[in-house]
Amino acid sequence: MKLRSFFSTAVSAIVIAAPAVAQTQIDFWHAFTGRLGDLVAEQVAAFNAGQSDYVVVANNKGNYSETLNAGIAAFRADEQPDILMVFEVGTATMMAAKGAIKPVYQVMADAGAAFDPDAFIGAVKGYYTSTEGEMLSLPFNSSTPVLWVNRDALKAAGIDPDTDLSTWQKVGAVLDQLKAAGHTCPLTTAWQSWIHLENLSAYHNVPFATKDNGFGGLDTELVLNGPVQVAHIQAMGDWARDGKFVYKGRRNEGGADFRAGTCALFTESSAGYAGIKTEAQFDFAVRPLPYWEGVAGAPQNTIIGGASLWVMAGQTPEEYKGVAAFLNFLSSPEIQAKWHQDTGYLPITATAADLTRAQGFYDANPGTDIAVEQMTANVPTGNSKGLRLGSFDQIRSIIDEELEAVWAGDKTAQAALDSAVERGNELLRRFEAANR
Repeated sequence: MKLRSFFSTAVSAIVIAAPAVAQTQIDFWHAFTGRLGDLVAEQVAAFNAGQSDYVVVANNKGNYSETLNAGIAAFRADEQPDILMVFEVGTATMMAAKGAIKPVYQVMADAGAAFDPDAFIGAVKGYYTSTEGEMLSLPFNSSTPVLWVNRDALKAAGIDPDTDLSTWQKVGAVLDQLKAAGHTCPLTTAWQSWIHLENLSAYHNVPFATKDNGFGGLDTELVLNGPVQVAHIQAMGDWARDGKFVYKGRRNEGGADFRAGTCALFTESSAGYAGIKTEAQFDFAVRPLPYWEGVAGAPQNTIIGGASLWVMAGQTPEEYKGVAAFLNFLSSPEIQAKWHQDTGYLPITATAADLTRAQGFYDANPGTDIAVEQMTANVPTGNSKGLRLGSFDQIRSIIDEELEAVWAGDKTAQAALDSAVERGNELLRRFEAANR
């Protein structure tokens, strides 16, 4: 549909001494800025420099939601990129977008590219494959939530910086100590729905939705208002009332506060490592996401966040060959190991994790393997494989709104989560009706 050419010319003021060499352009739209944007640019530059047949042009299209919306609008205008980054909650939307995408397994087969989907970590692979095990999109930046600790803040409050924070009961006791010591932000969080409901449910092996969290069919229903979820959100609401949990915003607004040393504990993506390592002027550590002691089956495994790369329909065979080459480059052990080490995102293949360990990175940076261990410690269950729900970006907005009512003291956890279920299920029924 759009083969653009870039020409190399001889250095001559008079004539072109040799025929132009055409490169096929591959357009890649992503959602990264800052340090992560720089690292993506570095990957693209390395690919472009390593071969002469293709040139990848990367463009930031805003945050995750904005990038997804830009891709949808571009497809409707027949101006879609070759590759679109879509966050994990958009998976069901992309699967239902008939005619808009070309599955990765088909791209690779048609291009004759060597590709082994079994090389990917099980919990990552499962999220982006069909029920037949065919990979629909390429896992790219897969993360999972962890607990970040400002060790200096704990010391200043008279708390052993190595104190056990493995359970929420123990975290609660530390929050009491921090508050008593005068700390103004004992705990904050990023991505509240992803961490404190979606991952909370998986980690405690309780359902977030029926039908294996949507993997089993479009007729799924939300059940995120169960006893475990209600107890956790009510505890956080109580902490918010007492000034021990400070809400900063729906996305990652709290990240700036933690990196500045303002907040002592921070539940965030493992990918927070890139920014924290660069900006933090204090001694920090990463710990596993806490769980509630006494809940049968906990801790199970956390689930992934981040995004995958979807290949858009309507491109030329030559572009698809370039896409296949670029995706294989991104998933190669060396590139994935470096990406994992630079960012804190998971190494999406076992070979990349093995290479990272062999290079001594985990020994030199204690705790950086926690995300991998947390994801792979147990075989995922129907409750902990992930979520595949239609209109999930909008459902998350509903959840955010209801959680904010709890933090403000306007609703109990039970009332808020009951409302989130009722409102979210209405969206699921509309999505089901539109995609039968």
